[in-house]
Amino acid sequence: MKHTKLLNLTFFLLILNFSFGQSYVGHSIDNYSGIQGVIYNPSSIVGSGLRADVNLVSGSVFGGSDYFGINVNDIMNSDGSFDFEDDTKKFPSNANNFFLNADIVLPSFMFNLTKKSSIGIITRARANFNINNINGELYEAIADDFDSDDDFRFDSKNLNGTVHSWAEVGVAYGRILMEKPNHVLKGGVTLKYLLGAGSLFMSSPGLEGNYVQSTETLTTQGQLNYGTSQDFDDDDIDFSNLTSGFGLDLGFTYQWYTDRENDDLPTYKDPYKLKIGISVTDIGAINYDNSTVTRYDLNATVNTDDFDDDTEDFLDSNYQNTETDETAKIKLPTALHLLVDYRLTKKWFVSAQADLSMVKKGSELSTSALNTVTVAPRLETKWFSFYAPLSYRQYDDVSFGGGIRLGPLTVGSGSVFTNLLSDSSKTTDVYVGLKIPLYR
Repeated sequence: MKHTKLLNLTFFLLILNFSFGQSYVGHSIDNYSGIQGVIYNPSSIVGSGLRADVNLVSGSVFGGSDYFGINVNDIMNSDGSFDFEDDTKKFPSNANNFFLNADIVLPSFMFNLTKKSSIGIITRARANFNINNINGELYEAIADDFDSDDDFRFDSKNLNGTVHSWAEVGVAYGRILMEKPNHVLKGGVTLKYLLGAGSLFMSSPGLEGNYVQSTETLTTQGQLNYGTSQDFDDDDIDFSNLTSGFGLDLGFTYQWYTDRENDDLPTYKDPYKLKIGISVTDIGAINYDNSTVTRYDLNATVNTDDFDDDTEDFLDSNYQNTETDETAKIKLPTALHLLVDYRLTKKWFVSAQADLSMVKKGSELSTSALNTVTVAPRLETKWFSFYAPLSYRQYDDVSFGGGIRLGPLTVGSGSVFTNLLSDSSKTTDVYVGLKIPLYR
């Protein structure tokens, strides 16, 4: 277990974040977003300008940390020599956080059943990663093999982390629940069959201590719990031994019209003036039987001069531990999504969104979404859309990005401009999608 798998995965996944695509910031509320809109709010499947939508493949990655800030221009101009340890600004605190979510939408489709109902099948492969409340100086000391020049104290009583990979197959259904000349209410639900590929998790109840550089000693008290589901490994995730579970997305959308006189006309032919949406996504969990959990008693003073890349050997050699087989229930990253979308002119809109995690911060055996508030003007037509989202993200990060939809192709990022202009970006995201849209 090199630097503990969780700590090693931090850098691996964040490096992946810059080379692999996505997170549909701005695009998910487009009235022609199709499958990506259903993922955000299932009720958007019905009453849109699409007769059907066939997603070929789409990808989204969103991640970052409040421990370090990155200058993307330094990466682009480094000729491959950029080093995360040496070439980033550090913001160590007593409770730093690392996070990443990756979402690949596999072949999926949706189509209208009737004027007032639609159905879809959505397949996805997903991975979420969180480390919460890790002391920044402790993290840096472990990453540097305790080659530190300074003494430090730390309090990591609430440290925890989870890595979770799974696939899902969802059946989405939406229906127009109310249709009046000036008011339309839509509802939608996605029932999901989950296939868990595995999870890795840790927590540290009561962990605190101090490091003395002159004697190279680490004094700690408390406990460290480290667990992994059966056959799960950070270098080779095995999708042949899957565990099943169930999940649910639920959403509603209200649309207000100022000049809609005939409610016999399809809603997509009458442009709304105001749209309000609410949805809850990723309700559910996956149980992993026969998970191996190791509990280390950290009440000791140890010498760190023999600390090397194998953290597991160091823990086993210096601390008493017990190992048990247990059932680990890994919760999905349940989130609440709120949307207000206002039509300024026929083709111009401005929206305000709030994406809020419903998982209590620091909850064990769970991953969570990043709390974000976004304001986004957009130009929207049948074949072309442009988005310019401005977001305030958890951990005091402001991001400004852009995206376009051009027929079957969508590309964008909710943070591309701040990533290019800032010398210490804390979050980044990028997305790309290829589909076959069938318009009304």
